[in-house]
Amino acid sequence: MVIETALVSQMDAPTAAGRFGDFGGRYVPESLIPACAALEAAFREAWSDPEFRGHLSRLRSEYAGRPTALTPAENLSAQLGVTLLLKREDLAHTGSHKINNVLGQALLAQRMGKTRLIAETGAGQHGVATATAAALFGMRATVYMGERDIARQRLNVFRMELLGAEVIPVTSGSRTLKDATNEAMRAWVAAVDEAHFCLGSVSGPHPYPWMVRELQRVIGEEARAQAPALPDVVVACVGGGSNAAGTFAGFVDTPARLIGVEADGGAAMTYGTPGIVHGNRSLVLQDADGQVREAESIAAGLDYPGVGPEHAHLGTSGRAEYRTVTDDEVLVAVRRLARSEGIICALESAHAVAWVLRAAGTPDLPTGSTVLLTLSGRGDKDMATLAGEVR
Repeated sequence: MVIETALVSQMDAPTAAGRFGDFGGRYVPESLIPACAALEAAFREAWSDPEFRGHLSRLRSEYAGRPTALTPAENLSAQLGVTLLLKREDLAHTGSHKINNVLGQALLAQRMGKTRLIAETGAGQHGVATATAAALFGMRATVYMGERDIARQRLNVFRMELLGAEVIPVTSGSRTLKDATNEAMRAWVAAVDEAHFCLGSVSGPHPYPWMVRELQRVIGEEARAQAPALPDVVVACVGGGSNAAGTFAGFVDTPARLIGVEADGGAAMTYGTPGIVHGNRSLVLQDADGQVREAESIAAGLDYPGVGPEHAHLGTSGRAEYRTVTDDEVLVAVRRLARSEGIICALESAHAVAWVLRAAGTPDLPTGSTVLLTLSGRGDKDMATLAGEVR
């Protein structure tokens, strides 16, 4: 059923203050206000420059391997009674959607005269993409990663180091993505003249949520052009939410339902309340005293206590819907997709698959529906986790 609020948000630029409805903004130390303002001005100028856009388009095509395929999941479709189409970001260079954003930010940093990229990473895919772009552009890369995530994503740590990046373990707090982001932002304050903070999701202070969404918009635009007909439902996993924001941007002006799927232990859209984290106002997991609660997920990339402010706006406005799945459902989804379609997806992406498996044939996803699902990444990085969990 098409919801009546289908055209509430067109995912255009935020307000001058960087807000999407009640969410967003720029809550950073005074020393970073000029850096954020300079970044916004530089991005606006670059995004309207045909030469910059053309260069980025060539990089995406010749280097990153775009457009990625839209693959009909014929076996699962027959089993579930829905038509399932997979947008294959797992086929992009470095193995996930993260390269779309990083190539754009690295090109922008070079244009601004920066010589170093600073990044945060959870699952490691953003860190790998940042290290890749730094090598390509002849820049230095420093990646902050929680100690806990380093332990469960050893392959990606090795990939980053092989590419020449310095990986700095973060031992504070939960030792996951939240804490890595804290340390990356502190490092940016100390090196703002030479370094660009290459933020990996649609979070952070303005202009990052808008800029990252625009750089990921290519996912949704390609998928809409590739789909044989308009899907009934568009679904993607959500942590900070960049792959979902990029996907939704291609369909927000259509009657398609937009479904974001969160980890049950990190579901800010479902269990969060308005608060400020990492430079923006959004929905955040908080305790009764307003302190940020730790998130939990088998997927390192979804182990985050907040969500991008535009997702908070899409959800509270009624344009997008958000669901949760458990770790157990995710593991079942990885195995089911692998054995039905020969595709081993990332644990993050498997959250979207898990919701489809659960919802197919119910009123939430009626038989005969067409579903377009973004597979945000491939599962190579998760082999150590899966080896102990999936049989």
